[in-house]
Amino acid sequence: MLEILKAAIYGIVEGVTEWLPVSSTGHMILLEKIMPMNVSQEFWNMFLVVVQLGAILAVVLMFWKKIFPFRFEKARVVDWNIMELWGKILVACIPAGIVGVVFGDWLDEHLYNFWVVAVMLIAVGIIFIIVENKNKHNKPVICHTRELTWQVAFIIGLFQLLAAVFPGTSRSGATIIGALMIGVSRTVAAEFTFYLAIPVMFGASLLKLLKFGFAFTSLELAILLVGMVVSFLVSVVVIRFLMGYIRKHDFKVFGWYRIFLGALVLIYFGL
Repeated sequence: MLEILKAAIYGIVEGVTEWLPVSSTGHMILLEKIMPMNVSQEFWNMFLVVVQLGAILAVVLMFWKKIFPFRFEKARVVDWNIMELWGKILVACIPAGIVGVVFGDWLDEHLYNFWVVAVMLIAVGIIFIIVENKNKHNKPVICHTRELTWQVAFIIGLFQLLAAVFPGTSRSGATIIGALMIGVSRTVAAEFTFYLAIPVMFGASLLKLLKFGFAFTSLELAILLVGMVVSFLVSVVVIRFLMGYIRKHDFKVFGWYRIFLGALVLIYFGL
């Protein structure tokens, strides 16, 4: 029961931090240092990724009408604007996808530690504050996902690559910063970031599951399912909050939070 409770806590942390630009992987790594689960290292490496599927299902549910291109009325109708959007999503995912497949294990072994997490929390937090201050009086040039060009989508994908390499960067944080820097509105930046997570996390989860295999013990299966269900429920709440919050506020509060947390991590683990 203790391990199930831990899985629920991990699910809460995943659901909150996956969509806020504060690094879900970074928080999960840090939480594991403070409250480790009594599981094998192989299962933990898989759980860290696959628990994100619950958060992804929340995006699919909440944005279904915007991302599902087929309409079944009198006859099947294809929404080609949504099909084009998916093309841009896939283009944006190419850089991180290639790096994840080729270098994923090496990155896990060498960069997934609290030192890298802390440094990237602080660095990206500072960048958030700088970018938001610079954009304070600028009007965005892209205010709808239909206005995203293929070039803009690929540039955002390059920023997503940073998060694939350096834990603590935050996938949503990196893509939102990249989008803001090239004139995308906060709402569109956040929404496109949600969409990017779908193929990235499904792909990463599939790779981890195939590598781990499907021979779960009953406890491992319970831990994984509880983590996913909790992350799904929490994600629904957090996504609604974030979309409402950024209509009236900027992202600087998340930048300050990252700096504070990164400094706290350096002090705690340094001592």
